[in-house]
Amino acid sequence: MPRYRDIDGDSGILSYQYGEDWITVEFERGAQRHYKYTYASAGPFHVDRMKTLADQGDGLNSYINKNVAKSYETKW
Repeated sequence: MPRYRDIDGDSGILSYQYGEDWITVEFERGAQRHYKYTYASAGPFHVDRMKTLADQGDGLNSYINKNVAKSYETKW
């Protein structure tokens, strides 16, 4: 998975990976650190926004906390 750049150095995200209709985010902490968000679970708007923020390397953790924290499809 590509490393999350974290431009500001204030994120709890380590890496991410995405496909056409999903994104998986790996967090630094937690027993289950990988969260997969899909069009079906979080909606196309949110998943596409998360992909953009992931590529920009800024704002992804905050966006997840404010908009889709519980909207994951699966976690491990």
